[in-house]
Amino acid sequence: MSDKLAGQFFDAAIGLLQRVRDEEAEGIRAAGVLLADTVAAGGNLFAFGAGHSSLAAQDVVYRAGGLALMNLLAVPGVVGVDVMPATLGSALERVDGLASAVLDSSPVRAGDALVIISLSGRNALPVEMAMHARALGVKVIGVTSVAYATQTGSRHVSGTYLKDHCDIVLDSKIAVGDAELSVETIPAPFAPASTVVTSALLQAVMATAAGALADRGIEPPLLRSGNVDGGHEWNGRILAEYRDRIFYRH
Repeated sequence: MSDKLAGQFFDAAIGLLQRVRDEEAEGIRAAGVLLADTVAAGGNLFAFGAGHSSLAAQDVVYRAGGLALMNLLAVPGVVGVDVMPATLGSALERVDGLASAVLDSSPVRAGDALVIISLSGRNALPVEMAMHARALGVKVIGVTSVAYATQTGSRHVSGTYLKDHCDIVLDSKIAVGDAELSVETIPAPFAPASTVVTSALLQAVMATAAGALADRGIEPPLLRSGNVDGGHEWNGRILAEYRDRIFYRH
């Protein structure tokens, strides 16, 4: 059995990627155009995710081949699983008021775009983040599994989910529980695919945004790998040119 599980996971992940590619194509295009519109208009780009959802957010920030203008909107205690104990991060996702406090003290302003990643979209933090961001005049792209909204209860006082407060919603198609494999001899389902699928989905959005900018005659502010000749010089130029819109270098 064990020698087949790796292949089964790859098959499951590939199937999800194919579904997202085909079923979310229109949303991915719209999200990429929204980011391009924001860049062209002089706005700033931000990404936020809590817990493991923060991995996909970090994957598009300060990334070789990525848009230099994508900034991480960090909430103390929920970026990854580095907080101790790790369970505290999960608890903070359910705290009312935290998202508003973070946004109000951040550089996010009207005319910017914010990508919010939350697999379940049910906790107070991503819901409040989306609600408050839109109230500030920020465009919100939500990346979530829509299935959670029909199979789980909201943990926000409004009874709503992340998907209810976005300008564009991208559905990752991940099943509730985020575990692709199950076998009789193992008591719990296992092998999560949300990080693989969500990261790929967001990179597709970034590629679309770069193409949309190029179609308008605007050079996409892309970073290059520092491990190729000329990479540091290229990045230095980009970082200097857009220094007022890049917040991770301060």
